[in-house]
Amino acid sequence: MTPITMVEGRRIPLSNLDKVLYPETRFTKGEVLHYYATVATALLAHIHDRPVSFLRYPDGPEGQLFFTKNPPPGTPAWVKTTAVPRSDDPSAEQVVVCDLPSLMWAANLVVEFHTPQWTAGSPAVADRLILDLDPGAPATVVECCAVAGWLRERLAADGLEACAKTSGAKGLHLSVPLEPTPSERVSAYAKALAQEAERELPELVVHRMAKALRPGKVFVDHSQNAAAKTTAAPYTLRARARPTVSAPVSWAEVEDCRTPADLVFLADDVPPRLERDGDLWAPLLDPDRTHRLPGRAGSRASRRRGPP
Repeated sequence: MTPITMVEGRRIPLSNLDKVLYPETRFTKGEVLHYYATVATALLAHIHDRPVSFLRYPDGPEGQLFFTKNPPPGTPAWVKTTAVPRSDDPSAEQVVVCDLPSLMWAANLVVEFHTPQWTAGSPAVADRLILDLDPGAPATVVECCAVAGWLRERLAADGLEACAKTSGAKGLHLSVPLEPTPSERVSAYAKALAQEAERELPELVVHRMAKALRPGKVFVDHSQNAAAKTTAAPYTLRARARPTVSAPVSWAEVEDCRTPADLVFLADDVPPRLERDGDLWAPLLDPDRTHRLPGRAGSRASRRRGPP
């Protein structure tokens, strides 16, 4: 019989709690749910009022993985949804995970949480800029950190403040809080920035996805600023061999990274980090730290060559 748990007055069936989802560490579904309950305050602050897409892996990362934007079958009536019209489905809706019951219901499905750079009701008007730094072997997150430092300074030259987090896979994500801006403008700015990074750091950076260009370099993926794209949310678990987390990191940690292991954080690592450091992505939630996107990339940039 599936146990029923009461979460803030909502009845939620939680199934297969002893099921091992991450065989390498024997991390169970019950531990997944405990993790999300523990980091709920920080996670909910960042996905609040954003339509959520799910990468589901109910049998663990070695089983079937499937991505869904539509509310899953059996979604309770009390789970909030919002209209997100698409060209193939003008009446489409997506889930909005806005409270602890919704979070625990979604976590019971075994999912990664992915969100766009805009909030519900304002599709294609971004309040975030995202840059996904993806290393091509033999490059690692160490090279990503060098590129991230350059990008941080370059963004600051345009009056923009970046926060960093691990992707939970191989790379880093940089995010910038913005005044509401059409996604097309954000996409154009991010692309120009990635192209500039390639010109300034030709031995380290590529801005195009072509695999032939990427060995030993960092792909600065600007495409996730498009309105239809999503990025792994901060604090989400990832469907990897181990229960890695897309974890916010300090700039000191980025600067001090010397080996890939320096920026790998598992589920058990994150609650102590939150207790010690607080939410390192809190600046993204502060309206006083949002800034207007400049008219074009490079408008106030200092020109220099070489990594920081």
